[in-house]
Amino acid sequence: MLVFTRDIGEGIVIRDDIYIKVVSSKDKAVRFGISAPHEVQVHREEVYRRIKANQANEEGACRPGRRARNT
Repeated sequence: MLVFTRDIGEGIVIRDDIYIKVVSSKDKAVRFGISAPHEVQVHREEVYRRIKANQANEEGACRPGRRARNT
C-alpha cells in the first residue's frame, strides 16, 4: 500500500484522469473530493464490500441445479 501525507487543498493524481483532493479534516474524519470518469465506479469501502457480497450471493443462488430464492 502506498501511503501519502497531504494537507487540506492538496491532492493525488491517478493515471491521467482520476483526481483525489483533501477537502477538509475534523477530529479523525477526512473529507475527500474525487473526480473520475463516469465509467469509473467510486465507493466507500463498506459500500463496495456490500456490493461484492450481494453479487456473490446472487451468483450462488442462480447456479444451474439450484432454485432462485424469493427475497
